[in-house]
Amino acid sequence: MADFDAINTIERDEEDNSSSSLESYTQTPEPVIIRGAGNITVFGLSNRFCRDFPSALTGRLAPEEFTGSVGRVNTVLRKTLPVSARWLLCGCCFCLCTCGCSLWPVICLSKRTRNAIEKTLEAENTNLYHKLGLHWRLARQRCDNSSLMEYVLVIEVIPKKDILRPD
Repeated sequence: MADFDAINTIERDEEDNSSSSLESYTQTPEPVIIRGAGNITVFGLSNRFCRDFPSALTGRLAPEEFTGSVGRVNTVLRKTLPVSARWLLCGCCFCLCTCGCSLWPVICLSKRTRNAIEKTLEAENTNLYHKLGLHWRLARQRCDNSSLMEYVLVIEVIPKKDILRPD
């Protein structure tokens, strides 16, 4: 009886190893996260993103394409964030007089900026990145050393589906 239990344990271990190797084979790689690198942040959105090519994308994407995409996102930020910063300064000055209502324009401008970035990323995904098996998106993420939230660019690998399946 003791030998029978040992055989079952060994078989179970082999089954666990084969399923874990299958899971590791089918897992998608970790997404690449690009943090804001600017010196001004309005409601978690930095005024520019880092243009340094991440090593995790080597072989999947040309550095020129990456730099161009981040440059287009930075152009949107360059056009919209200075206006938001000015409205934030004015809103803070009159916040007590207006019971906080003077901050609404900044909130609306921030939402408009996020929507413009998401439209830019969707156009980039449609034109190029979905063909390469990548997907860019804007996401909120907690900062490393605090409880504050920031917006980051996330580049995910789209898992390839079985094209031909024998039936």
